[in-house]
Amino acid sequence: MTTPVIPVLREMRWWDIDPVLELEKDLFPEDAWSRGMFWSELAHSRGPEATRRYVVAEAGERIVGYAGLASAGTASDSDSAAGADVQTIAVARDHWGTGLGATLLTELLRAATAFECAEVMLECRIDNIRAQKLYERFGFEAIGFRRGYYQPGNVDALVMRLTTASDSGSAAGPTSDRGTEING
Repeated sequence: MTTPVIPVLREMRWWDIDPVLELEKDLFPEDAWSRGMFWSELAHSRGPEATRRYVVAEAGERIVGYAGLASAGTASDSDSAAGADVQTIAVARDHWGTGLGATLLTELLRAATAFECAEVMLECRIDNIRAQKLYERFGFEAIGFRRGYYQPGNVDALVMRLTTASDSGSAAGPTSDRGTEING
């Protein structure tokens, strides 16, 4: 029996787009992102003015997961607090249940903290209970729906939000450290 390779996270780069697209099309066949969408996101992920954080999880030579976050600036940019959006999280089917999704989400929440975000938002397919449970464990709360958000399947999205605790100023960390409650 071979020892499983533990995935390692690293910054997503342009040469990762093709293997990420393969995984994207396998996991999200109806509403997969295009090559251009990934290029556009990565264009905003480097340098001092970066507003994005994209990572891949590699197990050996294979990409087995990826995730991305977009920030709407930093809290110091204006009088209002900055926010971020989880753009995508994906884990190869053979890595489901290994904790990789939680590892990817933790990295995105670290990025939200670095971007000084007071809240993190996301949309999740209404039928993706596995993902919803992950987000709830991190303290995200359902705040609404977006009807027909996922096209062409016309599937609704559950909108979820995580707000930071006023004493921590951070979006990262487990729910108990953040002081965020899950209601309902």
